[in-house]
Amino acid sequence: MTRTTGRALGWNIARAVAAIAIVVAVVAQFVSSASGAAAAGRDVTTTVANFFSFFTILSNVSAAIVLVLLALSFVRRRAAGPEVDPPALATALAYVSTYMIVTGVVYNLLLRGLPLQPETVGWSNEILHVWGPLFLLLDVLFGSGRRRLPWTAALGAAVFPIAWIVYTLLRAPLITNPTTGAPYWYPYPFLDPNTGGWGSVVAYIVVIAVTIVALAFGIVAIGRARGIRMPQTSPA
Repeated sequence: MTRTTGRALGWNIARAVAAIAIVVAVVAQFVSSASGAAAAGRDVTTTVANFFSFFTILSNVSAAIVLVLLALSFVRRRAAGPEVDPPALATALAYVSTYMIVTGVVYNLLLRGLPLQPETVGWSNEILHVWGPLFLLLDVLFGSGRRRLPWTAALGAAVFPIAWIVYTLLRAPLITNPTTGAPYWYPYPFLDPNTGGWGSVVAYIVVIAVTIVALAFGIVAIGRARGIRMPQTSPA
């Protein structure tokens, strides 16, 4: 085993471990949220739907899936080579890295001081908002097998957040908050026009959208600087 191969193996093991930690954290929080709702007599179905409507949860689940697939892909291609991430997985990794880093930044800048719900699992909350995003940041900076992506790949990172925002703003007024009984439910206070008005909501959306696209371009730039150029159909 060469030094490069050994490093790649170690990093992909770390990816698998990080994915497992994220999955365990998500499951622990899900069980706590669902059981807490049941014990309090709240609508469990709505609580579960709300749980999977958080950008944090969707980002972490997506990141765990991509990390596992990358680790499995590395195991399959070790014998044949080359030790570089496949194009689709490399693109997916750039996207989930963007979402996870944004999740960490937004939580620690805007939400860190807010009181936690009684059902919140403390260690799970830290994995989902701090350690998971930190690992994805380290993967961008030091992860092995990085493939050079075309600049246009960064634009695709905006598709999921835009779809999520549209879904959230359309769904929120139709949902009764299972905890407070309010005739709406927004996953994050900065998206709630009932507290800060639509001007504030739009401002936050614009800032976060610009941040996501800028960060995605930064991640692609780092990947192009660190990565390996492989023959591919897409222009680089």
